[in-house]
Amino acid sequence: MLRYKINILAELKKAGYSSYRLRREKILGESTMQRLRVNSTSINLESFDVICALLNCQLGDIIEWIPNMQEACAKK
Repeated sequence: MLRYKINILAELKKAGYSSYRLRREKILGESTMQRLRVNSTSINLESFDVICALLNCQLGDIIEWIPNMQEACAKK
């Protein structure tokens, strides 16, 4: 299971990229921003590339993989 380590929209806002600016300058699409609002990790790699560039970070700085216990038990 993937999950966010940080609140991406809050971090973007700290970096000077408000939701309004992201939409107005067409930096991120509205569907991507909505997914970020609800903590959905189903975002395409191009969007993660933009986010990493804006925040000057690596993908591993914003998301992490957590083993799903059900999947681990099913593999045994």
